[in-house]
Amino acid sequence: MIENKSNSILIFLFFGFVFLTKVHAQNNTEVKELEEVIVTDQSEKRAQKEASLNVETVNSSFIQRNLGGSLMQSLQRIPGVKTISIGSGGSKPLIRGLGFNQVIVVENGIKHEGQQWGADHGLEIDQYAVNRVEIIKGPSSFMYGSDAIGGAVNIKPVPFPKKNTFGGNIDFTAKSNNEQVGSSLNLFGRNGNWFFDTRITSMDYGDYRVPADVVHVYNYAVPLYKNRLRNTAGRELDWHASAGFIGEKFKSAFYFSNIYSKSGFFANAHGLEPRNVDLELHDKSSRDILMPFQEVTHTKISNTTSFEIANHKFQTQLGFQKNFRQEWSHYVNHGYMPPIYPADMYAPQDLERQYDKEVVSVSIKDEFSAGKHQINFGLNAEQQQNQINGWSFLIPAFNQFNSGLFAYDKIQLNDLWMLHGAVRLDFGKIEMKQYTDWFESEVSQNGQTVQEYLKRSEDLTKTFNSFTWSAGVNYNPGKVSFKANAGTSFRMPIAKELASNGVNYHYFRFEKGNPNLDAERSYQLDLGIDWQENKWSIQVSPFFNYFPNFIYLNPTSQHDIYYGAGNQVFEYQQSEVIRYGGELQAKYQFLKNLSGEMLAEYLYSEQISGSKKGYTLPFSPPASVLFGINYTPEIKYLKETYFSLDYRFTAQQNQIVPPEKTTASSQVFNLGLGTKLQTAKQDFILSLQIQNVFNTRYLNHTSFYRLIELPEMGRNIILSVKVPFLIHP
Repeated sequence: MIENKSNSILIFLFFGFVFLTKVHAQNNTEVKELEEVIVTDQSEKRAQKEASLNVETVNSSFIQRNLGGSLMQSLQRIPGVKTISIGSGGSKPLIRGLGFNQVIVVENGIKHEGQQWGADHGLEIDQYAVNRVEIIKGPSSFMYGSDAIGGAVNIKPVPFPKKNTFGGNIDFTAKSNNEQVGSSLNLFGRNGNWFFDTRITSMDYGDYRVPADVVHVYNYAVPLYKNRLRNTAGRELDWHASAGFIGEKFKSAFYFSNIYSKSGFFANAHGLEPRNVDLELHDKSSRDILMPFQEVTHTKISNTTSFEIANHKFQTQLGFQKNFRQEWSHYVNHGYMPPIYPADMYAPQDLERQYDKEVVSVSIKDEFSAGKHQINFGLNAEQQQNQINGWSFLIPAFNQFNSGLFAYDKIQLNDLWMLHGAVRLDFGKIEMKQYTDWFESEVSQNGQTVQEYLKRSEDLTKTFNSFTWSAGVNYNPGKVSFKANAGTSFRMPIAKELASNGVNYHYFRFEKGNPNLDAERSYQLDLGIDWQENKWSIQVSPFFNYFPNFIYLNPTSQHDIYYGAGNQVFEYQQSEVIRYGGELQAKYQFLKNLSGEMLAEYLYSEQISGSKKGYTLPFSPPASVLFGINYTPEIKYLKETYFSLDYRFTAQQNQIVPPEKTTASSQVFNLGLGTKLQTAKQDFILSLQIQNVFNTRYLNHTSFYRLIELPEMGRNIILSVKVPFLIHP
C-alpha cells in the first residue's frame, strides 16, 4: 500500500509541476533574486559575532549542496557536528561528541520530542522543509532547559511570503547508491495580511551498498548480495502546512506537520542469529521492506503568536506532538518465553515494541530594551506521556513534567564591548509505571523451583530541581573579534537510564537502569576568535567541559539468564568526566573565482572516576580535517555556478570504551558542482554530488553499525533539481 501511495504522490508532483510551469510561462513572469537573502546573510554574520556562544547558521542552499540521506547527514560538513547514522535514511545529531538526550532539536520554536533515547531512532524531520538551521555548540540549558546540556539544533521557521504573492518550488532528488527517488512540492501565498505555506514530500529508496561483499556480525561471516545491506530500504511521506495573520505589531502562525517513515533494519544484525536469516527471500528485491522493520509517525501542531505593547515584544508558543513508533520482528522465544505465541495476547505476534508519546508544551517570552540592556524573560512547561506495547520490554511507560523560568540580559557597553548574563530555574518530575512479564519464569526459592511472573519495573517517581547560569563577553575591535562564555547546564535522567530492564536486540545486550541517578550537571568554558583581513578568514573555537556526574552505560561481568542467550548486562552509572577540544575554520581567496578552506576539529574526553576511570566516552568522534577547493566561474546564461572538491582525513580512534572497537584512519574525497539555469524565464537550480568518489572502504566510529565492522556507504552520485516559481508576484 505504501508503494502505491508513494507512486501516486510522485505522479501528482510531476503533473503539478507541468501545470504550474505552463501557467507561469503564460503569465510571462520573471523570477528574480530577492535582495532579502543578502540582508539576511549580513544579519546572521552580525548575530554570530554578537553571540557569546559558538553558533553556526546554514540555509537551504547549504543543505541542497551537501544533501545526505537525512537532515543531520546533510549538516556533517560543519566542524564539531557529527551523526549517529542508522542506515541511509536516518540519523541523530552529535555535537562535540554528545548526543541522544544531551542535544536538543527545536523546530519552529517547539522542542522536538521523539524517542530520541535509542541509537536506532532517527529524527523525524523533513529536510526539504528546512529553510535555516542554527547549530549551538555547547551547553544551552539557560535557553532551552534540560536536554540542551551538549548543544542545540534550532530549525528556524520558513520566512513569511511577501505581500500579494503566490508561488512555490519543486524539488527532485535522485541517488545512485540506494536508487533513491525523492520529490517535494511547496506552495505558498499571501495577500495583505493572511498567508499560507504548504509542502508535501515523498521518498522511496532501496537497500544501500557498501564497498564489501562480506561483513562479520559477531564473528559470523555474512555474505552481501551485490554489496547491498539487505532490508535497509525505506519509504517516507511528509505533509506540512502553515497559515496565519501578519500585522504590523501582531503576528500569529499555525504549523502542522505529519512525518511518516517505514524503514528496514539490516536483517543480519537485529535480534535473530545472523545465520538464521532467509537470504533467498531478502535478496529477491532490493526495494522490499521485510522484517525486521520500523514504522514511525510524528504529528506536530503548534502556534506561535507575537505582539508588541509599548517597548515590549511578547511571544507565546503552544505545541502538541504525537510520536508513534512500532518495531516489527518475528516472534522468537528467548529465555522462558513460550515457544508458541499465545493467541489471546494483548499485542500482535510480530509487534516487538511500540512507543506512543504525546507531548503538550507552552512557552511565554518577553523581550524589551532599557538603556543599554536588551532583556529577555521567559517561562516554559511541558507535559509528556509515553505508553508502551509489544511482546518485548525495555523501558516502562512513564509520565514526565518539565518547567523552567529564565532571564537573559545583553548589555551593549559601547561599540567594542558587549556583556551577556543569564540565569534559569528548572523543575522536573518523572513517574514510571510498574511492568510485569506476560509469561512465567522459573525462579529458585529456598531450594525449590517455582513459576513466577517477574516484575521488570516498579512504580517510581523522581523529582529534580536545578539552577543554571551563563556569563559571556564579546569584544569586536574590527578585523578581529573575541568572545568568551562560561556557564552551567543540567539534564534530568530519562526513563531508559532510570528504569530500563531488558534486552536491546539491536546490540545483543541487556540494559539495566539505575533509579538512584542524579541529574547530570555540566560546567563549560567556550572561547571564540574570528579574524578577517583581505583574503583571509580564520575562526578558532576552543572549549573545556567538566561533568561531575556524567551518565553512561557501563558493561559489567554479569550475563542475563531470563531473557536471552546469556547477553552481557550493561548498567547505567555516573562518573566524573573532563572534555576539551575545539574547531578551526580557515578560508583563503586565491583568486576572484577560486577559494580554499580548511575545517578541522578535535575532541578529547576522559572519565576520571568510576569503574571506567581512564576511558573515554562512547561515540567519541576522532579528530578530522577537511580541505576544500571551490571554483565559481562566470559562464554565460548560467548563474551562481560552482565546482568543489573536498578531501577529508579522519584520524584513527584508539581512545575507546568497551565494547567499542578501535577505528582506523580514513581518507574520503567528495566532488560537487552546481548552477542556476534560466530557460523561458524560469530558473532551474541544479546540483550534483559524488560522495566517496573512489568507493573507499572505511569505518565511521560514530555509526550505529560500527560494532559489527560495517563499512560506510560506497560511492553515491546525488542529483538535485530545485525549481522555484512565482505565479503572482
